[in-house]
This record gives sequence, C-alpha cells and structure tokens, in this order.
Amino acid sequence: MSTVIREIFLVRHGETDFNKAGIVQGRGVNSSINENGQLQAKKFFEHFKHIEFNAVLTSTLQRTQQTMQPFVDAGYQLNIHEELDEINWGIHEGKITTYETRNDYHEIISKWKAGNVDLSIEQGESPIKLQQRQLKFIEETLPKYEGKILICSHGRAIRSMLCTMLQKPLSEMDTFPHNNLSLYKLNQKNDGFELDWFNYSDHLSE
Repeated sequence: MSTVIREIFLVRHGETDFNKAGIVQGRGVNSSINENGQLQAKKFFEHFKHIEFNAVLTSTLQRTQQTMQPFVDAGYQLNIHEELDEINWGIHEGKITTYETRNDYHEIISKWKAGNVDLSIEQGESPIKLQQRQLKFIEETLPKYEGKILICSHGRAIRSMLCTMLQKPLSEMDTFPHNNLSLYKLNQKNDGFELDWFNYSDHLSE
C-alpha cells in the first residue's frame, strides 16, 4: 500500500464583482473579491482553520491572495506562483458577456471537449499552454512543499490541474464543476495523485 506524500487542498478564489456581472476574467484581469467573496473566504477559514497546513500557495492575482487573507491574519505566509494563474481568455478578458462572446466561448469549449486542446480564444491561451506551465509547477515547485498544502487558484486553471494530476485528458476538464470557494482535495502518493474530495462546499452553507 503506497504512502501519502502530501495532501493537496485545491480551492477556487472568492466571488468578485466581475463574477457577479458576468464579465470575463482571466490571467490579464486582476480583480478583487467583493463583500460576498470576503464572507466566503471567512467561512472557508472557519471551517478549515483546525487543519495545520504546511504551506499556503496562491496565484499572482489578487483575488486568490485576498481569499487567503484570513490565513495570513492567522500567521500563515503566502507563497505566490505564476504557474497557478488563470488561463488567458484573450480578446474576451474584461468584457461583459454578449451573445457573440457566449457563442465564442461555447464553441471553444466544444472544441476542447472534442480533444482540440491546442486551440484558444484569439490572443488567448490554449489548455495545452496552460498545462505546460502547470506541469512545471507540479514537477519542480510542488516537491518543495511537504504535508498539507492549501492552494488557491482559478476555475479553468483548477480544471486543467485536476486533469493533469489525475492523468485524464484535457478534453475532460469540464467534468470538474466548481463554484467560488469550492474545494477539491487530492492525496499524492509515490505512484501518483488520487482524488479524495470532489467539489466540496459544505462550508459555504454554514
């Protein structure tokens, strides 16, 4: 029986006004969490503060760092890594969703589901490019941390990372639903990662 090397708690950032308004966020949109996002972050902290995390990691974007602020207030240090940034949604970033952009989005998602994961929104990032920087994180950065690791990232980035860790094709990204502050937990063993918790969100109803 293989031994658990580390436990990965992978959580999405709190709600932003961009989320609420249906404005596309990506790697190039550095939005802040709103009042509800702050409440979600507090609920998450209260629910999981009993766990002694060995490290707390975020992307370079402030919405992930603000979500982890209750842990900082409790004495944790943030470890910031650009490989955890959201996918770049190209020309749609920072724009309100319209009929045209919604069609573009559904079209690219359909192509990704069909396996064409080297495609991207114009001037954006493909899932393959996203996966390449995440592989660098998994192979080079993650081994520097031991024990229980709390990672705050972004919706599409989390879907991609779950596929990569669980050795699933990127065409299956959308089989991993998520909400703001919902959590996936993985155990890393000598022979790879296994999924422990699927889109856990009990803390948000407390």
